[in-house]
Amino acid sequence: MAQKNQSIVVGWDEWVSLPEMGLFAIKAKVDTGARTSALHAVNIEPYDKDGVTRVRFVVHPLPDRPEVEIKCDAQVVDVRDITSSNGESEERFIIRTHFSIAGQEWPVEMSLANREDMQYRMLIGRSTMSGRMIIDPDRSMLCGELSPNIYDQVNVRSEGEKKLRIAILSREPENYSTARLVDAAVNRGHSVDVINTTRCYMNITSKKPDIHYQGMSLPEYDAIIPRIGASITFYGMAIVRQFEMMGVYTLNTAEAIGCSRDKLFAHQLLARAGIGMPVTGFAHSPSDIRDMLQSVGKAPLVLKLLEGTQGRGVVLAETQKAAESVIQAFRGLKANILVQEFIAESKGADIRCIVIGNKVVAAMKRQAEEGEFRSNLHQGGSASKVRITAEERTAAVKAAKSLGLRFAGVDLLRSNDGPKVLEVNSSPGLEGVETVTGKNIAGQVIEHIERSLQRAPSRR
Repeated sequence: MAQKNQSIVVGWDEWVSLPEMGLFAIKAKVDTGARTSALHAVNIEPYDKDGVTRVRFVVHPLPDRPEVEIKCDAQVVDVRDITSSNGESEERFIIRTHFSIAGQEWPVEMSLANREDMQYRMLIGRSTMSGRMIIDPDRSMLCGELSPNIYDQVNVRSEGEKKLRIAILSREPENYSTARLVDAAVNRGHSVDVINTTRCYMNITSKKPDIHYQGMSLPEYDAIIPRIGASITFYGMAIVRQFEMMGVYTLNTAEAIGCSRDKLFAHQLLARAGIGMPVTGFAHSPSDIRDMLQSVGKAPLVLKLLEGTQGRGVVLAETQKAAESVIQAFRGLKANILVQEFIAESKGADIRCIVIGNKVVAAMKRQAEEGEFRSNLHQGGSASKVRITAEERTAAVKAAKSLGLRFAGVDLLRSNDGPKVLEVNSSPGLEGVETVTGKNIAGQVIEHIERSLQRAPSRR
């Protein structure tokens, strides 16, 4: 181990190693402006082991070779708000591992952050350098180079890794999202069946729970991906719940799907978690409607059917009187309706964030067409790539987590006092966001299932 008085002269960038992580060659930038060192990490997933919080993550150590990925695991020593060079603050996991340079090695703390778009996969901060390194800012690579060819011996997925049997619950096998998930699973060596949810049936009193389909008992699956349409939520949840009773891993549980589909309950859960939302009201008695509207705020107001999807059942009431009339009309049809404040400063745009596990993996901005306030693509809205803030990223992850969703589409509005969560979707479509961002979201869904099953106890 290095002694504190053995200072190493380094340039403004150097090749270093993190041997405990299996990162034997990674090019790092020396950054005296950062207190804590930072390591590039994606697919960050915390978990508990023997009462200790640990974190699993993936590192792409070579910017020009994205196919090289190293799976890492470390104990979490802290969670901190870290401010990046662009001024954005982000909550990050802090780990401790051994840092090696110029033949010397010592333990350091570093934060985990997605640096996919950065030239350097690691920053060396002041806490790592303190008392051990002296910087010559005019020179580069004073400690020699490490060959990236060392990763040629690393298989991204070992040949012995278990192939999975996956079922996708969907009534639309030709749907873009379903087809992409099938392709992604097959490309990673798994077998996939697309099953029409409404054609499944079961004997719920059987001592050995199973599910029948087209006259036969379904085979034993490792995982299912529910793509449950809103019109069959109740029956779809029952099928997902039966798979859960059989010990099958479900990407989203029946309970989480139910929470997201019940818009009123979802808003209550989001509020309990302290997540920013537009001011929202709900009343049953016609005599209470006027007071409820006043509690939400001044017109215009947004009125939403609890059972509506894809922007349908959403009305903008320009006046208080119009809002009262619409609510009374819907109540006459025995329909339940939410009332929300209208966020004028969003200018007809919202942000759709795709959350997988504990991370926002993609985001797009949806803009309503002229004269329309609903930004849904199904309502004629347009989509574009967007860079979200750390606050928006945190809100999206927290919203999905509060409903128990492992895979979700979280819709946000940009308001004058921060992001406001509009809705959390348990079966987000992939076509728009993959087209706009160019990211392989379907592949990341399958990778999440693989990682989840690697750490799950075997049921066989």
